Amino acid sequence: MCFTVAIVREGVLMTAEQYYNSLPAKIRKKKKNPIEPEIPNLYMVSGFAHPKLPVITDDEFVLKEWGLIPSWVKSKEDAFDLRDKTLNAKGETIFEKPSFSNNILSRRCLLPVSGFFEWRDFNNNKYPYFIEPTTNPGFLLGSVFDTWLDKSTGEFYDTFSIVTTPANPLMEMIHNTKKRMPLILDFEAADKWINPLSTTEEIKSIILPYDENKMKAHTISKVASNSKIDRNYSEILEVVNYPELNQQSLF
Repeated sequence: MCFTVAIVREGVLMTAEQYYNSLPAKIRKKKKNPIEPEIPNLYMVSGFAHPKLPVITDDEFVLKEWGLIPSWVKSKEDAFDLRDKTLNAKGETIFEKPSFSNNILSRRCLLPVSGFFEWRDFNNNKYPYFIEPTTNPGFLLGSVFDTWLDKSTGEFYDTFSIVTTPANPLMEMIHNTKKRMPLILDFEAADKWINPLSTTEEIKSIILPYDENKMKAHTISKVASNSKIDRNYSEILEVVNYPELNQQSLF
């Protein structure tokens, strides 16, 4: 599961730039020169707010709304009901689920993030963690997208969903109930992910847990657990230690 992320503008732009610069020269020349979208600083943003976040497709860098609405949805009521249920797409079943089966074949994208948040259950309490790369400025999350037309108004909705995988050992310790994590891709896998010529088997081969040695995590303020208040400020990412968790790690 991945329902809450951090989008710090400078790091996200650096991640996108590093990805484009990692591409072979021949491929880079064929891609359109990406126009930088207007990216706000979102230190902690929930998918349930359906924010517009920057995603990289095979030919553009553009804002799309989090919470995928499949093109076949009939009404606005159905569309808005479904988007709360499509913030994530389970990698193990994405090729079979009606909401995602067409998108995974031809509409794949990358969401650059500074990091993401998850909660650990310990002694009937929940402790929030911020997870980020060990060295890079951000992660590239494998995602899928679609466009839905509201025929009653003529308005188009460009939306996406983050793909998830089973947790790696670090995320098993943190997300210790569901034991899930977002699909994180290195540059080579990211290029394969959004390449429209990649085969189904090639795509399936990279839907894997990310190397835990390339990521780190720390506990943050429990304010992060209160969705009723504004959590969009830089201090939300700062380390807050909980002695009870430190004691547990001694045994």
